[in-house]
Amino acid sequence: MKVAIYGRPTSNNISEQVQCLFHKLNEYKTEMLIYEPFYNFLKQKIHISGAIKTFNTHSDLNGDVDYMLSIGGDGTFLATLNFVRDSGIPILGVNTGHLGFLANVAQIEINNAIDALLNKKFSIEKRALLSVSAPNNLFGEVNYGLNELTIFKKDSSSMITIHTYINGEFLNSYFADGLIIATPTGSTAYSLSCGGPLVMPGSQNFVITPIAPHNLNVRPLVISDNNIITIKVEARSGHYRATIDSRSEVIDSSIELTLKKADFQLHLVKLQNQNFFNTIRNKLLWGLDKRN
Repeated sequence: MKVAIYGRPTSNNISEQVQCLFHKLNEYKTEMLIYEPFYNFLKQKIHISGAIKTFNTHSDLNGDVDYMLSIGGDGTFLATLNFVRDSGIPILGVNTGHLGFLANVAQIEINNAIDALLNKKFSIEKRALLSVSAPNNLFGEVNYGLNELTIFKKDSSSMITIHTYINGEFLNSYFADGLIIATPTGSTAYSLSCGGPLVMPGSQNFVITPIAPHNLNVRPLVISDNNIITIKVEARSGHYRATIDSRSEVIDSSIELTLKKADFQLHLVKLQNQNFFNTIRNKLLWGLDKRN
């Protein structure tokens, strides 16, 4: 069995529990393929033995990787999309970061999670992706995201106007700091912090959430993900910024963007004790009474 491991060189990733993860994989005689910059960092901090190879790009995975382990927070998890792309490699996220909606295996659960993974005691949850197209192929080969596309003003000056169309029909001109188009997965991220609704994974929706709109009666909108969204931006500076998950580009206002559901999905490893409702209750502290 071959497992690819992606992470970033941070102090959170050299804990005793992360050391245990590598021991556990060695117990199962797992072939490990570790992201090279991460491996160069780890080998100076913790002991790693066994059959180790490294990778730097998605082509290095060669299509024979069984699972991808993401070690870090949700940002690290999102970055694994650059490597798995449309390969269908299932991803398991180990949380050494903060909130951890996607990287939802706590460090104290690592041993049990690896046991479940290698003994195939899990299910696969498929998550929809958002793809973005523009005339000059702004985001290159990885023109899709798991969480959201965000349009926002380039600097701290005046607001921008975002003309938005659904299947060619005019929806609204948002006079705001920006606009978020989120997938159900992304509904717990930036969209939520801007007042957007929580949407259950698999509900086949997009959430359109304005960022600090000038008109206070403008509210988030949920639409079916079989729609095509077109965005045209007016900005005083002549440019605006577009971000897919963590990848950002400054775009000329003359360029319009087209958004639709990607033609493939991301595969997440879902352990037997995990579900969406437990996650939002625990992460958002629903029902917590500090008086107790």
